[in-house]
Amino acid sequence: MSGRGRVGPADLLRLGVFGLRTRPGRVVLSALGIAIGIAAMIAVVGISSSSKAKVDQVLDALGTNVLTATQPQGFGEPQPLPSTALESVLRQDAVQRAAAVGTVSDAAVYRNEFVPTPETKGIGVMAAWGDVPKVLGGELVSGRWIDSSAGAPPQVVLGADAAEALGIDRVRPDSRVWMGGQWVQVVGILGRIQLADDLDNQVFVPRGLAADLGFDGSPTAVYTRVDPSRVEESRDVLAGAIRPGSPQDVGVTRPSDALAAKDATDESFTGLLVGIGGVALLVGGIGVANTMVITVLERRAEVGVRRALGARRRNIRDQFLVESLLLSFLGGVAGVVIGLGVTIVFALGQGWPIAIPVWAVAGGLGATVVIGGVSGLYPAARAARIPPTSALAAV
Repeated sequence: MSGRGRVGPADLLRLGVFGLRTRPGRVVLSALGIAIGIAAMIAVVGISSSSKAKVDQVLDALGTNVLTATQPQGFGEPQPLPSTALESVLRQDAVQRAAAVGTVSDAAVYRNEFVPTPETKGIGVMAAWGDVPKVLGGELVSGRWIDSSAGAPPQVVLGADAAEALGIDRVRPDSRVWMGGQWVQVVGILGRIQLADDLDNQVFVPRGLAADLGFDGSPTAVYTRVDPSRVEESRDVLAGAIRPGSPQDVGVTRPSDALAAKDATDESFTGLLVGIGGVALLVGGIGVANTMVITVLERRAEVGVRRALGARRRNIRDQFLVESLLLSFLGGVAGVVIGLGVTIVFALGQGWPIAIPVWAVAGGLGATVVIGGVSGLYPAARAARIPPTSALAAV
C-alpha cells in the first residue's frame, strides 16, 4: 500500500501477477487465444510486406521505364508495325535503348530431324533486332546473344521454356536444333524474362535467317527503355514516331504495370486475411473476459476479506482490471514473437527480404492493451460490486 490506505501502481502490479500465478493453466489457455490472433495479424502483414519488398526489388532491378510498342488489341484486323519501327524509336531523345522481335509464323524448331512436324511443343520462332535481353533486364544463363552482323553463320538463342522443352540445359559445341531443313547452332540460353514472360517459349534468330524462313519483316513488338523521368510523355511520343499518321494503330504499354497490379491484388488479399486475424483476436478477447468472470466468481471470499479490511470498490476494480491487462499483454507478447518467427522463417524460405512494419508490431501490442481493458471492464466492475457480507458468507 502507498499513502494512507491507497493502492499504488506497484501494489496493483504485484496483486495482478499473484492472481495470474495462482491459475497458470487457465492463464495459458486464455493468453493463447490472444496470441493466435496477434500472431495471425503480424504474420499476414509481415509476409505480405516481405513479398511486396521482393516485388519492389524486381521492379527496381528491371526498371519501370520499359515501354512496349505492339499492335493494338481490339476489334478488326490489327495493322502490323512498320519494318522501320525500331529505327524510328531509336531516333527519339527520351529513348536510352531499344530492341524488337517479330514472329516468324511458318517456322518451327525441333530437337532433331526425326521429330514429326506437328510436334512443335508450342515453341515459336522470332526474329530479333538488337539486344532484347539487355533492354528487358533479362540474362543469359549460358552462352551469348545472337550475332546479327552480315556474314554471321545461322544461329539461335533459346528462351527458358524452349530450352527446357528441347532438352538443352546449357550451350555446348554440339548444341544445335533442326530448323527449316537444316541444323542451326545454339549459341545462347536465356533465363526467364519477368517483363515479357511470353518470350520464354520462343527461339530467337537473326533477321537474315528469319527471312530465309519466310519472315515478312514486320516486328511484333518493340521494347524500349526510356528516360525514367519521361515515361508518361514517351508513351504518346513513341506511338507517333512509329506511325506518324495514325498513332492510334500502335499500342504502347508498360510491362512493369502488370507486376504492380499483382502487388496491389496481393495487398487486397492481405486486407482480408488481416480481417480474419482480427476476428481471431476478438475471440481471444472474449476468452479473456470469460476467464476473468470465472475468476471473480471463484474469488468472492478474497474480495470479501479485502473489502472487510477496508479496500474500496475502486481498489477491487483496479486489481481485476490489471489482471485482465496483464493476461492480454502476455498473450500479445507471445503472439508478436510467434508472428515474427513465422514471417522470418517463411521469408527466408522464399528468398525474400524480411520486411516487418513497425506499426504492425506496435499495433499488435496496442490491440492487446485495448482488448485487455475492454475484456476486463465488466468482470472488474462486477467484482467491485460484491458486498463484503455476501462474499464473506462463502468463506
